[in-house]
Amino acid sequence: MTGTTEKSAPVREALRALIQRESARRLARLGGSEPALTEIPRRRTGTS
Repeated sequence: MTGTTEKSAPVREALRALIQRESARRLARLGGSEPALTEIPRRRTGTS
């Protein structure tokens, strides 16, 4: 099917894909925002 001879390899790959997809969904739900976060000071480099 996938070119592997090991029986558990397809199951392992399926679990890996599921975890990756669910992790991406979770991060997307967070939306990259943290309303309670205070502003973080940043250094500027290479200003001209």
